Amino acid sequence: MFLPLFASLLSISIVNVALPAIEESLEASSADLQWVLSGYALAFGMALVPAGRAGDIWGRRNLFLIGVVVFGLASLGAALAMSPLVLNTARVFMGFAAGILTPQVIGMIQQLFSGPARGRAYGMMGTVIGVAVAAGPALGGLIIDTTAADLGWRMTFLINVPVTVVALIGILLWLPKPQDDDAAASSVGADTDAGRESTSPDGASTGNTGTEPQGLQRLDPLGVVLLSLAVLLLMLPFIQFRSLVGGLFAVAGLLVLGIWAVWERRLGRRHESAPMVNLKLFALPSYTLNSMVLGLYFAGMPAIWAVVAVYVQQGQGRGALIAGLVTLPSAVMVMLLSSRVGKAVESKGPRILVAGTITAVAAMLLLSGTAALMATPYGSIWLMAAALGVVGISQALIIPSAQTLSMHDVPEQMAGAAGGVAQTVQRVFTAIGIAVVTGIYFSVTADQGHQSGIVIATLVIAALMLSSVAAAIFAAKRAAISAAE
Repeated sequence: MFLPLFASLLSISIVNVALPAIEESLEASSADLQWVLSGYALAFGMALVPAGRAGDIWGRRNLFLIGVVVFGLASLGAALAMSPLVLNTARVFMGFAAGILTPQVIGMIQQLFSGPARGRAYGMMGTVIGVAVAAGPALGGLIIDTTAADLGWRMTFLINVPVTVVALIGILLWLPKPQDDDAAASSVGADTDAGRESTSPDGASTGNTGTEPQGLQRLDPLGVVLLSLAVLLLMLPFIQFRSLVGGLFAVAGLLVLGIWAVWERRLGRRHESAPMVNLKLFALPSYTLNSMVLGLYFAGMPAIWAVVAVYVQQGQGRGALIAGLVTLPSAVMVMLLSSRVGKAVESKGPRILVAGTITAVAAMLLLSGTAALMATPYGSIWLMAAALGVVGISQALIIPSAQTLSMHDVPEQMAGAAGGVAQTVQRVFTAIGIAVVTGIYFSVTADQGHQSGIVIATLVIAALMLSSVAAAIFAAKRAAISAAE
């Protein structure tokens, strides 16, 4: 179940070190290279919520299989691409496939596990996420530096093919197939008859009197279009159009998002199962608050991998392999700690989350200090690697705990859509954070050099992480109040 998730996240980070080789091999322009990154991110973000809802309705196992197959075929297409257009088309399909399979993982964890076992499952998921993001540059650098230029970048896509084949075999042989999977998982309120008053997750009466939608209408086609358009308009300014035009896109995206919310609320009044996302989901404090903590964390931390990769290669003149190896301590700490954190979430989750966000701030301050030492005889990129190990500790503390706590009160029938919403928020926040942090880095670098650029960038991320600390403390206090009631 986790192999395809690993491959889909690896495809985000591994391609960064392959861009120079792609540029040389395919004679790609800067715009072509931008779309190698942004095409995947946009498709990924747009597919998450509709795919999660579809899995809730028609069965997560089948949607997961579809996502894995399409991801493997699209990866093969990217590896064999002979032009930038073909490569970017394949990357878009890879992104859509990743967006299809990712929320099914969350939904299946929610469906197949409960109690401490669910925490351990999310702990393993946190391990997969952390290792994929941190190890991607190292694996990509190793492949690029040990193979011919034209072959190396193709291998960064081709490695997804055997991974997806193994995953397909495992899914067919071992992934449980619930009896109701093909019969379509019921949505919230599906156990209420037409015209019968139903209740919301918090027990309040809803007074729905409409009939339950049937067929394709259960997916809420207009809701799918509106939310997908909103995500597209919100992400474009940060990954492609960083200008006044991009600002107009963002404003339009917020307006479309508002229209989507009004539409979903209207459908929800007709019948609980009518909207793509039941807005009562956001009335669950555990879901809303812990998802916000995770979103704020992703608004800052992912940017560090892009900044460090540029600093090591351009600022220090090292190769792609060294740039990747610097990130390995983070991956090691995630592997060592995530499963342990997952086991402890049931009893200590809010406290772990607060500790993780504080650790994230400390990690950035430590990285800023080690980066400043690079201007002295005492500096070393391996000291920076050690500081990135502390980043890995923060990831191991935050991701499994926030994921588990956010899904704690979510009904199983809403798990896919809830996971899709949370993942979409993370993708949008990540795009914003990377745009802001890398923009500051390159601006400072142009005037004062790479040394000042990385010091300032890490301090900016530390400041951004303070918002996640505040959100984690608030979520912990709210959880304590709920436990006392």
